[in-house]
Amino acid sequence: MSFIEQLRHAQTHNDSMLCVGLDPEPSKLPGAWKGQPDRIYDFCAAIVDATKDLVCSFKPQIAYFAAHRAEDQLERLMAHIKRTAPQVPVILDAKRGDIGSTAEQYAREAFERYQADAVTLSPFMGFDTIEPFLRYPGKGVILLCRTSNPGGSDLQNQRLADVPGQPRLYEHVAAQAQGPWNTNGQIGLVVGATFPQEIARVRELAPTLPLLIPGVGAQGGDAAATVKAGLRTAADGTVTGPVIVNSSRAVLYASSGMDDFASAARRVALETRQALNAAR
Repeated sequence: MSFIEQLRHAQTHNDSMLCVGLDPEPSKLPGAWKGQPDRIYDFCAAIVDATKDLVCSFKPQIAYFAAHRAEDQLERLMAHIKRTAPQVPVILDAKRGDIGSTAEQYAREAFERYQADAVTLSPFMGFDTIEPFLRYPGKGVILLCRTSNPGGSDLQNQRLADVPGQPRLYEHVAAQAQGPWNTNGQIGLVVGATFPQEIARVRELAPTLPLLIPGVGAQGGDAAATVKAGLRTAADGTVTGPVIVNSSRAVLYASSGMDDFASAARRVALETRQALNAAR
């Protein structure tokens, strides 16, 4: 299946819009694993096993692995997810943003080395940034559009004087992603949960694209407002504009105890899934 087909299947099968972000920090690992980078795989695999029937996707952040020389553990983790939760797509959160042969190598890294189903990209350098990734049939490309960090407005909220209608930059990205850039039908957008009005605006401009929405949980995003702003369904209940709501720290570090960190992660993931579903 393509990324979007796999996403829709996982959302239906697991009755979930929740994505669990896998951002392992050795200093926050539980019990005897605390401070041990060589336990990153063990920790993340346990989280995956505890939540795989509650999520629509997993999202490992590559920097948390690379900073600790744990890329081999990320490869093992990706293989573990494919083996134990083959119905759940994996989004590699890499935010790459280069062109030409360098972008081709980043695409190989994401889709061949790590076997990701989708990857996050920065489209600041234009279509050239994403084109090498779109050559991979069925693979997803999720573009930064309106991020939740305070500095996001420095560029994303500025108007483009030379574009008809003078849209804001994030609006132009959304329109391009829904239209001419989406050559393989597998593009999505990243929109922060702390801006529900702007989630709604992105959804207006990109009515069918998946929206990856970080910021629910530890970052303070409101689950109900997020779903209401981003989710779109047809009269028969079919989802026409899916949302992928990410929670990382609130799930991963629900407990620091060695005996209960996985069960605590499952409890928080279940509660978050229920909150998201209640807002449909």
